[in-house]
Amino acid sequence: MTETPTTHALPARPDRNLALELVRVTEAAAMASSRFMGRGDKVGVDQAAVDAMRKMLSTVEVDGIVVIGEGEKDEAPMLYNGERVGDGTGPKIDVAVDPVDGTTLTARGADGALAVIALAERGSMFAPGSLVYMDKIAVGEEAAGTVDINAPVAHNLRRVAKALGKGVTDVTAVILDRPRNEPYMDAVRETGARIRLITDGDISGAISTAKTASGVDILLGIGGSPEAVTAACAMAATGGELQCKIWPRDDTERQYAVDEGIDLDQVLTTRDLVNSDHTFFAATGVTNGDLLEGVSFTGDGARTHSVVMRSRTGTVRYIDAFHRFDRREPIG
Repeated sequence: MTETPTTHALPARPDRNLALELVRVTEAAAMASSRFMGRGDKVGVDQAAVDAMRKMLSTVEVDGIVVIGEGEKDEAPMLYNGERVGDGTGPKIDVAVDPVDGTTLTARGADGALAVIALAERGSMFAPGSLVYMDKIAVGEEAAGTVDINAPVAHNLRRVAKALGKGVTDVTAVILDRPRNEPYMDAVRETGARIRLITDGDISGAISTAKTASGVDILLGIGGSPEAVTAACAMAATGGELQCKIWPRDDTERQYAVDEGIDLDQVLTTRDLVNSDHTFFAATGVTNGDLLEGVSFTGDGARTHSVVMRSRTGTVRYIDAFHRFDRREPIG
């Protein structure tokens, strides 16, 4: 009698390194949007990136739902929350996406813009809904476990300085240049520490704390909630630490938090933002920055610079790629 082979269901977890597939998505978005660099057309930047990203995402073997998208905040042509992405096969996943983190930077021709996507197991990503801003603190692996978002800025700077073996005056804090963050700027200046102000690029700012060559030691201040969740997927891979608290802009948002059962005093850790051991992160530079180089075009193609991360293994890869347009369908 011949036995029928036992069939096994595919694992529910996304076990293969999806980041290596996702980098094709961010490369496409970066190449398309970078053609608008310096044109002053922010909507054009967004639209080009979204179109390229959505097209490439349709080829990835996942059953994905966009949990983190920026359409609601920016009123821009973004991939929207709840949109199904992937080819419908493979693992069920949550998707955090920012086709261009730094659309204004790209439109102005300024440094620091990235095309970004992150994945994790279905149901693992924190969904902030209409609460679009968070108070944040982020540090790299060497200083992880030493900071407390509820502590004074001076205390956190001293702890980071000690962890890194340097003086407080040699610590560099990256802060989003907004009026709401002026108290942070003042507090850092009182300690004698250094400040690097960024006009956009919240995700890059958080991740830069985990890259020694960036020269950034800590991120402080109020920035986007979607960017916090996306950055958490990368911080889970690098061993860095991200702490956040919801920052409501008005009484309407405070009431929304009450209605949704969200505790405004809760400190959201990296694990709270993405509760998974299987996170994947990919980013490609659109314009030059501390984290990645931007897209450069040649007569027959383009060069891209990307980073891919996987939390389960802690692997971080930098990918320098050249794309031959005469051997593929051009993007953008």
